[in-house]
Amino acid sequence: WEFNGSFYQPSAFLMMGIPGLEALHHWISIPFCALYFVALLGNCMILFIIKKTQSLHEPMYYLLSMLAVTDLGLALCTLPTTMGIFWFNIRRIGFDACLTQMYFIHILSLTESSVLLAMAFDRFIAISHPLRYSSILTKTTIIKIGLAIILRSVLSLLPVPFLLRRLTYCKKTELSHSFCFHPDVMNLACADIKVNVFYGMIILLSTVGMDFIFIVLSYVLIIKTAISLATKEECLKTMNTCVSHICAVLIFFIPMIGLSMIHRFGKNVPPLVNTLVAYTYLIIPPALNPIIYSIKSSHIRGALLRALQRK
Repeated sequence: WEFNGSFYQPSAFLMMGIPGLEALHHWISIPFCALYFVALLGNCMILFIIKKTQSLHEPMYYLLSMLAVTDLGLALCTLPTTMGIFWFNIRRIGFDACLTQMYFIHILSLTESSVLLAMAFDRFIAISHPLRYSSILTKTTIIKIGLAIILRSVLSLLPVPFLLRRLTYCKKTELSHSFCFHPDVMNLACADIKVNVFYGMIILLSTVGMDFIFIVLSYVLIIKTAISLATKEECLKTMNTCVSHICAVLIFFIPMIGLSMIHRFGKNVPPLVNTLVAYTYLIIPPALNPIIYSIKSSHIRGALLRALQRK
């Protein structure tokens, strides 16, 4: 422990695997290895196919590339500590390393939310203004959107590690997960955390909350446009282009909102539920997104089959 008057700060935290199932960690690691493998291989495959296939150099697939990069980052952020616990029972993580991991996890989560909003806007333009699609979403516009997303994520979350460093911590240093999460670290403090709670809620509502609202509004307009089409077949064909994105939105936002609610209001929620929701939030979307887009997108599926045939 570092001592400075009444200020206490732990040199390290202890991470938690799956509570109650510690004896089975080696067996539990098998599905986790599979999920990480699918996440890394699938998203790398998406990036490779989009880069090598000229016909996929369109706004929709540029945004999908951003989503794949974000998913890769999320998987790589949690993989070392999660598999370190399951394989080697390495629970200790340094205080600064914990804050660094936490910062990047939250940056990438916010980035994913913003990319999903940009993809909803892309679908709205493609369906509502198909003739102006390429002129509205030019390559320059996509680059500007990407830079804005990165700046928004980095700058809005920049104060979070400093707000945690100023706190005095209790002797309890055990985290609830196999990774560092802002509410989890914050709740170990003995000091007044009202500023942290308030800032965290403001950032959550003004970024992820607003993103979700605008995604819903985009789909209200998309459905309105689809219904106005002449035939039922055209309507279904139009909505079918959005299925992959809708799935990506649901598998990201539902567990994220659930985890945030559990950390802030679910004091009596069993630790196992908390842990499973956290893993669902951070591991399932990176693993499922490339599968969903590979199955639903005929262009990506065709490019993948051609690449396999050449091999």
